[in-house]
Amino acid sequence: MKFVSWTSLSLLLLAGYASAFTSSTTRTTISTPPSSALSSSSSPNFENEIGVQAPLGFFDPLGLLQDADAARFNRLRYVELKHGRVAMLAVLGHIVTTAGVRLPGDIDYHGTSFESIPNGIDGLLSVPAAGVLQMVVFVGFLELGVMKDIAGTGEFVGDFRNDGALDFGWDSFSPEEQERKRNIELNQGRAAMMGILGLMVHEELPSHDPYMINALLGAPVDF
Repeated sequence: MKFVSWTSLSLLLLAGYASAFTSSTTRTTISTPPSSALSSSSSPNFENEIGVQAPLGFFDPLGLLQDADAARFNRLRYVELKHGRVAMLAVLGHIVTTAGVRLPGDIDYHGTSFESIPNGIDGLLSVPAAGVLQMVVFVGFLELGVMKDIAGTGEFVGDFRNDGALDFGWDSFSPEEQERKRNIELNQGRAAMMGILGLMVHEELPSHDPYMINALLGAPVDF
């Protein structure tokens, strides 16, 4: 039953992520005024947007952008970027903890060590309730007070520099390099969304091995 439920979840998530691949190495022709990527009064050509890349080109099999206006595109792009960024952190966290990296000491006052927390989904289920609550509060704080265009000066959707508060030299890049880096972020985020989904589904398969492909290739991972 667990296998069936995770299979259903994977199919639903795959359907949602299909729209994420509206991804061109060609430079976008749509202006990006502060705090928004597309003007709501424009008639944008989504085929020339950032993220439309070979070999798929403009890929929207579910028709989520059919008859869509700029506001809807901006909303979908914002969600895509946010999910991609979270997924990249999730994949990295999964790999690091599977490699055995743990914080020193205990996770609570009852002597539960970080070392005793297992990997993957079981690890989350093993964290004490107070620890889960702390994580939820921290993520909520980031969501509501940090990772957003607070100053209203963002040049494109997902620009959270806030007048330099989170700027890591972005303005020192040429326009071509900025576009390249934005495309890289979108591609890596898309790959990470599929990656963490695959790790979760593989973990719930009968083998309980999220790195089962490694085993098939002769390089098994001790999970």
